Amino acid sequence: MERMAATETPTSAPRLMFLSTPGEVAERGVHDLARVRALWRHLLDVAAPRSVANTWVVYDEVSWTLGQLIVEGRLLARVHPTAEMRTAGEKLSQEAEELATEIDLDPRLFRALESIPLGSEPSATRFAVTKTIRRMRRNGASLPDADRARVQKLQADTVRLGLEFERNIQDRIRTFDFHDQGEMEGLPSDYLAGHPPRPDGSVAITTSYPDAFPVFKYARRGDVRRRLTVEFLNQAYPENVPVLADLLRQRSALAHALSYPNFAAYATEDKMIGTPDAAAEFLARLDAVARGPAQREFATLLARKQEDEPSATGLGFWDAVMFGGDVGYYTEKIRAERYHADARELRAYFPFDQVREGVMQITGELFGVRFVRVDEPRRWHPSVEVFDLFDGEQRLGRFYLDLHPREGKFTHAMCAEVVLGVAGRAAPEAALVCNFPEPAPGKPALMEPSDVLTFFHEFGHLLHALFSGRGPWTATIMGEIEWDFVEAPSQFLEEWVRDPATLRRFARHYETGEPIPIELAEKWGQAESVSQASLVLRLIANAAISLEYYRREPGSFDTTALARELWEKHQLIGWVEGAHIECRFGHLFGYSALYYTYAWSLVIAKDLFARFRASGALMNPTEGRRYRQAILDPGSTRPAAELIREYLGRVSSLESFERWLDSAAPPPSRAQR
Repeated sequence: MERMAATETPTSAPRLMFLSTPGEVAERGVHDLARVRALWRHLLDVAAPRSVANTWVVYDEVSWTLGQLIVEGRLLARVHPTAEMRTAGEKLSQEAEELATEIDLDPRLFRALESIPLGSEPSATRFAVTKTIRRMRRNGASLPDADRARVQKLQADTVRLGLEFERNIQDRIRTFDFHDQGEMEGLPSDYLAGHPPRPDGSVAITTSYPDAFPVFKYARRGDVRRRLTVEFLNQAYPENVPVLADLLRQRSALAHALSYPNFAAYATEDKMIGTPDAAAEFLARLDAVARGPAQREFATLLARKQEDEPSATGLGFWDAVMFGGDVGYYTEKIRAERYHADARELRAYFPFDQVREGVMQITGELFGVRFVRVDEPRRWHPSVEVFDLFDGEQRLGRFYLDLHPREGKFTHAMCAEVVLGVAGRAAPEAALVCNFPEPAPGKPALMEPSDVLTFFHEFGHLLHALFSGRGPWTATIMGEIEWDFVEAPSQFLEEWVRDPATLRRFARHYETGEPIPIELAEKWGQAESVSQASLVLRLIANAAISLEYYRREPGSFDTTALARELWEKHQLIGWVEGAHIECRFGHLFGYSALYYTYAWSLVIAKDLFARFRASGALMNPTEGRRYRQAILDPGSTRPAAELIREYLGRVSSLESFERWLDSAAPPPSRAQR
């Protein structure tokens, strides 16, 4: 990997991320918000006939400036080491959101954009302007004055409540105690070494993903897994119970003010799915497809549990499924015992540094790009790494890797925009924010196989943001694409981890340097299918929760009771008594009713991958370039359905997804091992 000094790669520096004090953040905000207000006044004063040049170009600068404050403010709130800077970022992002809402509700500006003649403009410009007009209409710009004022307040309250909901999840990590060594039986040795006992022999861990997931996967005692499950699912309980109730009420009131029957109808209208009824029908269809395979998986897992507990009649949440992106104890047992694909053995081939290099090696070759490490002194934390992305000699953008947990940091995994890439204005920058184990001197950080999948998944988002960051307008960036498509490219990239030949390129034993044996890589690929239909049912259950929360009238249901009802409707795994799953379900703010998008985009991803696989070897730069040009580079310059049709040569269908679900062979019996 190449390395160069920061001065050799000029970049449109982020406005907020490298400031030192909350006062500087506030000052930057005052300056940029004042500029936005001045541009807004200028737009309203244009006397000449409206045109792209005198109206849309100025409006795009307004959008970009506000967008910058919002994305950077949110990122500051999620990653900065000091609470004061996190608070300053959250406050500024909220102020920018409120001003964006005020501008979106301006009927004079709405009429000005509507009057721009678009007949001779490029298609990307026509699409961008049309999308913006539709958004403003949906947000209430054509309403009477009193109604617009009410909508503006409701939207501001929604942002405030959503940020509080997310902050509670981020800040309310719990501590869990192992009382003796017997409770830790089954955990990997490096995990135990990283959690030394207190003087009384007890060991403290947290409900953060790196601490909790190995316990769910490996701890032999079911009572330990159950106790941790309750703590894990109750993170941000009870704090988020009233916050969520208020959030649902405010969004329902907002939907009614905008003449929608419920917020789910509002949220789905401009997505590929179109309506909440269509989303519910899709989930029902997917449930029907996945239920048979999931029942077979359940029977296999229950039979394995009965070897430990002969009287067992069911599986608990702590036995076989996780809220995040991992699998449970008996799924791991089947993988290890029947397929000889023990994650503890696999971890030895996934030291963090090698995985990071492998992600870049594979995607670089696949998409014809190279990654250059930048010696950039400006970082929000010393552990952050900085890279530039090049296509030949053309610099496409910059990205930051913030990949290890620390106090006050976002607790899950995400890709965040840092600089919104628009041609002629700024090169794109993005950040990967994850919580992978951190290497220490003499102690390699061994990653779970699921962590490796997560790394590839989130890196897919990052590449999508950088590749698409050369469009003509802020409205054409990747972040403006339909939400029920945006996960598909990331789910697509996960397939390169599942391919044994590709895996062997970077999966090397941390002690010997030997590549993962082909037999073990193949067995992991086979073992990966264990519980795949059950994981689809988990997606469906969570999607149903998010959809129904926003589809029903607030106050007419208890959030915990409804979550349990929908979980038990769509899942074969039992509910957790005493758990409040909704309190740490962060997507309920950002995604609102749209968690179905993970399942919808997974169907698309399987279809895209089947087309790529049909072209030959997975490391096929020619097909990689074709895929990149059709799916990733365009960003939101066209509707997602058109991008999919261009690459597939047809509309997407469920067939590849159904074949994938049916492809899982029953695990070999004990006698066949």
